Amino acid sequence: MTVRTDDLPDSLAEVVEEFAEMSPRERLQLLLEYADELPDLPEHLAGQHAAMEQVHECQTPLFLTVELDPDAAVHLYFDAPREAPTTRGFAGVLRAGLDGLPADAVAAVPDDAPMRLGLAEAVSPLRLRGMVAMLARIKRQVRERRS
Repeated sequence: MTVRTDDLPDSLAEVVEEFAEMSPRERLQLLLEYADELPDLPEHLAGQHAAMEQVHECQTPLFLTVELDPDAAVHLYFDAPREAPTTRGFAGVLRAGLDGLPADAVAAVPDDAPMRLGLAEAVSPLRLRGMVAMLARIKRQVRERRS
């Protein structure tokens, strides 16, 4: 699968390219690996869903928040049940591709970036909409925290 990555930050481009090199079945397995790699919330956010934003477009409860460090680097935190591996996988992909980047780079990520993973053959459009919504929330929170 050929996919455009020249308009993505390097870390996200690497993730997209990794998915592009695989068959649809392998992509789903890779997504599950990203789900397993999603870290638990840090202590200051554990059990604090009120301090996070729920992404209602996701089929299972997913909460996220963005923090900016003093250098304006983005730090992403997600909470999704372990019984929801697809949702956790989407969160893991976004964390792997965006965490630690400058706020401007995250805000500039194209809205269609999740569609470039080639998962349309492996997961439902409704699930993909959840990942697109996660990215939209992340970008909005980045913009809000920069101002």
